[in-house]
Amino acid sequence: MTPEVTLTMLQGLLETSNEGARGFALAAKDNREPGVADLLKEGEEAYRAAAVELQDQVRRLGASEDHGIVKAPVYRGWISSKAVPVSRGTKSILEDCERGGDYARARYEDAMTGELPESVRPIVERQYQRVIAIQGRVRLLRNRYPATHVPHDF
Repeated sequence: MTPEVTLTMLQGLLETSNEGARGFALAAKDNREPGVADLLKEGEEAYRAAAVELQDQVRRLGASEDHGIVKAPVYRGWISSKAVPVSRGTKSILEDCERGGDYARARYEDAMTGELPESVRPIVERQYQRVIAIQGRVRLLRNRYPATHVPHDF
């Protein structure tokens, strides 16, 4: 992988991690159940730590603070309630976190299909494992809540 390709890949993961941190922070803000708060805070902190670590790698590759970073459209699974200020239930909040985790997992899997530099691969793999672990815990917690009722008008 060329340094430019590595840099682009890391910047994509950095943006994904920043979105994940924002998504979990928003979910924690919307949450009204104490038993869910710890997991949401842990998710926010994990994604925030991943972003810091990725930013360090971007700098090591010689990129300036904003060099080449293109703001992708915000992944809507993380921030669906921001666009529509409606009270969400716990299950809905957890479903949003799970969708965001699916997105993050796919981004990490794409990154790992390439030939990553030896200095970067362990970081990406470790962060990927963390994404999977958090998403698994979110899924387990989400499964404790009854199915979301969608009314059907006939």
